[in-house]
Amino acid sequence: MSAIRKKGVATIDNQYTQQRETAGIAETRRRKLLIRRLAVFTAFALVVSYMMISMMLSQTSALAQKQAEKEKLDKKMEELKKQEEELKEEVVKLNDDEYIAKLARRDYFLSEDGEIIFNLPKDEKEKKSE
Repeated sequence: MSAIRKKGVATIDNQYTQQRETAGIAETRRRKLLIRRLAVFTAFALVVSYMMISMMLSQTSALAQKQAEKEKLDKKMEELKKQEEELKEEVVKLNDDEYIAKLARRDYFLSEDGEIIFNLPKDEKEKKSE
């Protein structure tokens, strides 16, 4: 029944109705522009957020790799320091004539006059300690 009544309603063509129509059209344009601006801003914010998150994750993984590498290098540094200490001790020992004579007898089978060298097989305990 309301559809029948609307057919019979005439529109008033005066300045006030024209102003209201133009104001309504302007309002819909403003809303469309607002929605477009918000959509562009949201897209921009999402792109920036994605870039920041991906950058943060890549930096985190790079940091983890660097820390693992640092730990590995620290272990190697400790081993090298131990080796350096052993080499320093070896240098001190090599300045001793008795130690040099012992090495010559053991490694090169050199002997003094009338001395016989017997080379005995090493026990498993001695092999592990070396």
